[in-house]
Amino acid sequence: MAVSVSDSERDTGVVLGFLEEAEPWRLLSAQFPSKVGGKPAWLSQLGLPGGSEMECEKCGLPLGFLLQVYAPISDFERSFHRTLFVFCCRSPGCYSLNDQRCFKVYRSQLPRKNDFYLYDPPPEEEPADSGDDHHVLSSGVKLCWLCGCQGQKACSRCHSVTYCSKEHQTIDWKQRHKKECSNKAASNSDELNAFLFPEWELVTEPEKLLEKDEESHNSNTFEQVDCASSALEETELETMALHETQDSRVFQKFKKCISSEPEQVLRYCREGSPLWVSSEHVPGKADIPKCPCGANRNFEFQIMPQLLNHLKVDSLEESIDWGTLAIYTCADSCDQGSNYSPEFIWKQDVSEDKTH
Repeated sequence: MAVSVSDSERDTGVVLGFLEEAEPWRLLSAQFPSKVGGKPAWLSQLGLPGGSEMECEKCGLPLGFLLQVYAPISDFERSFHRTLFVFCCRSPGCYSLNDQRCFKVYRSQLPRKNDFYLYDPPPEEEPADSGDDHHVLSSGVKLCWLCGCQGQKACSRCHSVTYCSKEHQTIDWKQRHKKECSNKAASNSDELNAFLFPEWELVTEPEKLLEKDEESHNSNTFEQVDCASSALEETELETMALHETQDSRVFQKFKKCISSEPEQVLRYCREGSPLWVSSEHVPGKADIPKCPCGANRNFEFQIMPQLLNHLKVDSLEESIDWGTLAIYTCADSCDQGSNYSPEFIWKQDVSEDKTH
């Protein structure tokens, strides 16, 4: 559906993501959702990442599901359905400055005609049998009862539940399964699952810049904010006050750019550039590895720090944290069959002394 833009505003080319509550059936795989938290709604029902592919590179523990973005590319039949999945470590101690080793990103895509979904769009109302793809996929692949990732380890007592790792089996045993193991039918409830992030639907709308905001962006204090800009030009530095640093300038631009929509948790602009929170630790071309197919990786979307407010991870001590997370994906969105293709994530942080 086309979105109209009035004469007093212009479209920046960026799509913003916001969180909304949704009925559970709308967040299942057959609805092709974009979502945050809960368990992943896998696209391809085969070739799921598992084992070391789903472990934190710092502590070696299994990663948890953070979010997924449904982002089809109409230019390619192979990516008629296309979803990007982001996973992160649940251990706060792994979140050190500008270190992305506790994150992983995977891409899954399917043509319109495939073995898992109907050719026509999904219904706008709840189907009579909406199913439950949180424990066993339609392909028969079993999932971890704690995190929803591929689970190949069964409970040795009841053999009715599976897990991705010994660590997740231990967590689920203490939280829930110890009371249910002797029952023939295990509970499907995730109410006691403290490992999962709160679940939300991720809805999007185009970013629009009002004319009065554009005039403000062109003022001497704030030159026009190009939300796709990744660096400051030397001429801009010359206009700064004597004690204003380049880093604080970038951070002020970041705050100015998001001020009209402060609840945004995601910014999508495929083949654009991120909105950085700092002038430091900005990747160069050589820092973004090519896809195994040989194609370059381009920026696709970024996860904003506002999302942390909804994840319930605040702590007086160590905490899950980031300034922004920039996701780069294969420029050709290469065909890997039913397998999930790893993509690249860049974590940028900003220290407290640079925000004042």
